[in-house]
Amino acid sequence: MFGRDIYSVLEAHLTKRQVTVITGMRRVGKSTAVKHLLAKAPQKTKIYLDCERIEIRALLNKPNYEEIKEELELWGLEFTRPCLIALDEIQLVENLPSFIKYLYDTYNVKFIVTGSSSYYMKNTFSESLAGRKKIFELFPLSFKEFLVFKKQWAPAFIRYQWKPFKEAWYKRVKDWYKEYLDFGGFPEVVLQKKLADKKDLLRDIINSYIELDVKLLSDYAAGEELYKLVKLLAARSGNKVDYSKLSSISGLNRQKIASYIQLLEQTYLVYQLAPFTKNIDREISQQKKLYFSDTGILNILSENKLSSGQVFENTVAAQLKPLGELQYYQKKTGQEIDFIFNGEVAIEVKETPTVQDLRTLSQRAGTLQIEKQVLVGYHQPPAGFDAFVWAGVIW
Repeated sequence: MFGRDIYSVLEAHLTKRQVTVITGMRRVGKSTAVKHLLAKAPQKTKIYLDCERIEIRALLNKPNYEEIKEELELWGLEFTRPCLIALDEIQLVENLPSFIKYLYDTYNVKFIVTGSSSYYMKNTFSESLAGRKKIFELFPLSFKEFLVFKKQWAPAFIRYQWKPFKEAWYKRVKDWYKEYLDFGGFPEVVLQKKLADKKDLLRDIINSYIELDVKLLSDYAAGEELYKLVKLLAARSGNKVDYSKLSSISGLNRQKIASYIQLLEQTYLVYQLAPFTKNIDREISQQKKLYFSDTGILNILSENKLSSGQVFENTVAAQLKPLGELQYYQKKTGQEIDFIFNGEVAIEVKETPTVQDLRTLSQRAGTLQIEKQVLVGYHQPPAGFDAFVWAGVIW
């Protein structure tokens, strides 16, 4: 089993009484994380329950919580001593939060739970367990984790993190970054050796996402309708969401499109960036930009028809998103800065960065009084220019 950077944080939370909640998109590694934690947990009796299994849902849907407890005891769980229950994909069992609350308040039980819907985990689930849980979000692999999975990582490489361009590091891992850009960071996909197998697995992830997560977590029965919209969004990755244009092309009304996009965001397929502004009215009125959480998924949905610059920008966005707050900046004149990170770093993304790109970024960031600027590049520029950060050091 390969380690993830979040594992140390999750392991530290094992000693806490609170419910450990892991949320993220389907097949991003939540179940593997749970099994890793089970192996590390100090409790003598512990059990793993997969809520995708119909017999587990039937058990947990019983109205009598003591009856469920008794059956779990038959499976080996001992409630007379500290014990641990791990529950995978809890959004599939309607009354599960109240059952967890009952056991949490009545017995010495540590819970580790996972779910694929941020709305469910942060709202419905949170309301039932206010003050009793902590939520951890799991994303596709960072590029560092990608290298770990490829067995190309050494602890000494941490010195390159966010540092200016180093030709030796670039030459060592540039081909791996190209694969990361093309196929994304889903652990199963990264571990496949053949390109055809990677593509097949990405298609399977998309299919299972729509057929399982979306249909189970919403009232939408029209999977084909949603799939059509997702493909339209993929073609517009990195652009502002124009509801009128999407409505005209798809035949869906604006309200339904807005609901669909909200669902896609709540289930981690996409995310939207708000504009960077100190005027709250302007922030609300301006359109948001949309990106996909994984570029492997993006490339499959767009049938590899996006420009290389568009794919690269989405890749960098996906690398930055788990690290902090991400916004974009654009003036009415059209001048823009690709990303504002945590409100204090201006980031511009260029496939082949130049001195002029750095000057332009500095000028635009200066008008916002943002002192820290980072020019992120993909290809090594000519003439020895190295005053930029190569994308392969963002993690």
